[in-house]
Amino acid sequence: MVAVPGFTLGAFVFLLRVSLVVSYPNGKVTKSCHRMIPEHGHRPQSDPTHRVAVNQTTFRPGDHIEVTLSGPPFKGFLLEARDAENLDGPPVGSFMLNDSWASQLLTCENIQGSAVSHTSSSKKAEIKVYWKAPSSAPNHVRFLATVVEKYKIYWVKIPSQIISQPNALPFTTPKATTAPSSASPTVSHLTKPFSASDCGKKKFCIRSPLNCDPEKEQACVFLSFRRDDQSVMVEMSGPGEGYLSFALSRDRWMGDDDAYMCIHEDQMVHIQPAHLTGRSHPVMDSRGPLEDMAWRLVDGIMQCSFRRKIVLPGVKNRFDLNTSYYIFLAEGTASDGLIHKHTQQPLITYEKHDVTAFPKDIGGSRSSPLLKAHGALMFVAWMTTVSIGVLIARFFRSVWSKAFFFGEAFWFQLHRMLMLTTSALTCIAFILPFIYRGGWSWHAGYHPYLGSLVMALAVLQPLLAAFRPPVHDPRRQIFNWTHWSVGTAARIIAVAAMFLGMDLPGLTLPDPQKTYAMIGFVIWHIGTEVVLEIHAYRLSQRVEILDDDRIQILQSVSVSEAEGRTFKKAVLAVYVCGNVTFLIIFLSAINHL
Repeated sequence: MVAVPGFTLGAFVFLLRVSLVVSYPNGKVTKSCHRMIPEHGHRPQSDPTHRVAVNQTTFRPGDHIEVTLSGPPFKGFLLEARDAENLDGPPVGSFMLNDSWASQLLTCENIQGSAVSHTSSSKKAEIKVYWKAPSSAPNHVRFLATVVEKYKIYWVKIPSQIISQPNALPFTTPKATTAPSSASPTVSHLTKPFSASDCGKKKFCIRSPLNCDPEKEQACVFLSFRRDDQSVMVEMSGPGEGYLSFALSRDRWMGDDDAYMCIHEDQMVHIQPAHLTGRSHPVMDSRGPLEDMAWRLVDGIMQCSFRRKIVLPGVKNRFDLNTSYYIFLAEGTASDGLIHKHTQQPLITYEKHDVTAFPKDIGGSRSSPLLKAHGALMFVAWMTTVSIGVLIARFFRSVWSKAFFFGEAFWFQLHRMLMLTTSALTCIAFILPFIYRGGWSWHAGYHPYLGSLVMALAVLQPLLAAFRPPVHDPRRQIFNWTHWSVGTAARIIAVAAMFLGMDLPGLTLPDPQKTYAMIGFVIWHIGTEVVLEIHAYRLSQRVEILDDDRIQILQSVSVSEAEGRTFKKAVLAVYVCGNVTFLIIFLSAINHL
C-alpha cells in the first residue's frame, strides 16, 4: 500500500543525466562559486578548448564590459570576475544577461549577480554577457570560466586576458594559480580476490546473500572493515557491470549520509567518496582522505579497497568510524562515469553497528519489517481468506446448509468469519506503512490510492452486511446486488494494488517470478470458479428418464446440489491447497528481502 522508497540509500542513486557543474542541469551551482570545481569525481582537462574574450582591455568603475565564452559545444558553465592579483578571492562586480534563455545570474559570496551559469544542459557554443565594474573595483580584473562538455570532461578556471583601470600600476604575479591542483591519490591493483574467512574474527563483514563467498560467487555483494590502529581498511566486492556503494547513516532514511562508491568505467574502477543531501544524486567529494586505494576487475567481479582514518577532524561530510551507524549496501549500473538508479532495493543492516568494535559477520534486509508485514497481511487477506469466503458463499450453500452457531447455517458462519478476517487483516496492514513512513508516501505511484480504496471497501462491506434486510424483504434483492458489487470491486482493485505494490522499492519481489506467480494465482482462482459454475450448470440440467412411462423429469436444483457435494468438497480442498502454495511462495519471497 503506502510503500516507501525509504529511505533508504536507494534513492541516492536516482537516474539523473547530469552533465553540468556540481551535477545540476538547471545551473543552480552556488555551492561551486568559490572553487569553481564541479564535484564530478573526475580530473579536469588540462588544455582548454574554449575561450573567454573581452571587448576592451581597460575599464573604469561603472563601465559595461562585454564578455564572450565560446568554443566547441558545451552543456554547463560558470563565469565569474576576480581580482587578477588574487584569483582565489571573492567575485568582483556583477553581470547583466544578453540571453536569459541560455544563461542566468547567481548570487555568490552574498553579491547579487556576481556569477553567470547555464539554465539547462542543452548544448551551446557561445555565451555573451555584460560585466558592470563596481566602484570599488581592483586595479586588474580577470574573468574565469569553468566549462563542462559532459560529465567527466570539463575545464576549470579558463582565464581571459586581464583588463585594467587606466592609471593602474603594471600587473604583478597572482597570489594563486588559475586552476586548482587535480592530483589524485595513488591507486594500485589488487592481485587476489577478497576472502571471507576472517569475517567475524578479524573483519566486520556484511554479505548479501548472507554467508556468500566473494571468492566463488559472482553475485555475492561483500563489504568488510578491518581496524588497524587508528585507521580502517575497507574492502568491497560484487558484480562488476556498474557500481558498488555503501553509506553510513544515523537513521534508516536517506539524507546527510557518508557514502563511498566504486564505479566501473572504461575498464577501470574509480573509488569515490560522496555525501548525500536528501533524496538526490550523491555529491562527489575529494578523495584526499582515502589512502591505499586499490581495485581489481576479473571474471565479471569488481573489487575495490581503501584505507581511511577513524577520525578525520576538520574534513567535511566524513563521519567518525568509531560510532554506531546503520550501513547501506547498494549496487547498480553506470555509464560515462555517471551512476544510475540502483538495480534493487539497497540492503540495510537491522541495527546500528560500530565497525571498529568487535568483528561481526552480519546481513541485513532490503525491506523494512513493517513493509514486509504489510505485504504478508495483504497477501493472506486477498489471496486466501477472501477468495475462499467468496467460493463458499457462491457454491456451498446447499453443501453446508445445516444450522450452526446462533441458528445460522454453517456456510454462512464460515463465510462471515473469513470476510471479517479479511477486513481485520486489511485494517492492520493499512496502517503499517503510515507508521513506517510517518505519513503518506508521495513516491509510490497509484498503489497507495488503490490501497486506500480497498481499505474503504473492506470496511464498507461488513457494514452493509450488518444491515441486510430479511430474506423475503423486497429490498433483499437490492442488498444482494450491492453486496456482490462492492465485494467484487474490492477484490479486483486489491489484485491491481498488489501487482503495483510488488514493483515498489520498499517491497520489490523477484522479477519476473513475482509476475508469473501473481498471474498464476488469478488464473487459478478464475479457473476454479469456472469449474464450479460448469458443474452447477450441468447438475441443474440433468434429467431422469423413468423406464415405466419414459417421462423426462427435470431434477430439482436442491437434489442436483446434493449429488454434487463430494465433487465440490474435492474442488475446494484442491483450491485451498493451491492458494496456500501461492501464499507460501509470496511469503517466502518477502521473508528473504
